[in-house]
Amino acid sequence: MKERKQTILVVEDDEALVLGLEENLKFAGYDVVTAREGNSGLKAAMDTKPDLILLDIMLPGMSGYDICRKLRDNGMQMPVVMLTARQDEFDKVHGFEMGADDYVTKPFSLNELLARIKAILLRGSRRVKGPMKYDCGDFVLDLESRVLKRRKAISGKRGSGGEGEMEEMELTRTEFDLLAYFCANEGKALTREHVMNDVWGMEYYGTQRSLDSFVASLRSKIEKKPSEPKHILTVHGVGYKYVK
Repeated sequence: MKERKQTILVVEDDEALVLGLEENLKFAGYDVVTAREGNSGLKAAMDTKPDLILLDIMLPGMSGYDICRKLRDNGMQMPVVMLTARQDEFDKVHGFEMGADDYVTKPFSLNELLARIKAILLRGSRRVKGPMKYDCGDFVLDLESRVLKRRKAISGKRGSGGEGEMEEMELTRTEFDLLAYFCANEGKALTREHVMNDVWGMEYYGTQRSLDSFVASLRSKIEKKPSEPKHILTVHGVGYKYVK
């Protein structure tokens, strides 16, 4: 049986860049769908359900941030790689909060972009091995249903054990896999290299700065005061440590 080609949606308003990406992605063996403004890009994503989206941030009609957020709100979990001329860490963290999986800064090397695409698609639905549910103090992480729930405070107290009254929290696929890995290695000082290799695999093309941005985004969702984290701690000169 002939193997199905993977489809990549390119949402970008620079005509020359779109044509170049389309030609090279097809040459690399992918089917390609293109859109050149935000609203048509969102519609193309919803209609075609591509395997991966290359998404410019600054688009006419609707920003890449809004497209990504709307996709995640509609339960669509295909990888999204943001294409941006911005290098500010705040912009990257905001993109991750909206559900982006990776960033490529313009101007970029075509070989680097293709390597990132290949790495993300190979990563696919990688799962952390171990128990199917983690009780993380204030949180319960269910690997089977891919859901994170937080215990609601009762009379000012938290973490009293048992399910109690819970509220579901929104995490991107990357944030979920990262939190699952931290929970599975509670109390251990983990180097950035080990986290990246164990969660995403040796084929991952991101950098340690990318990991730091993912951690910052995750902290913004699970920590009461992200600037003074109680769960995901920085171990200076090493990496990170998770504690309940």
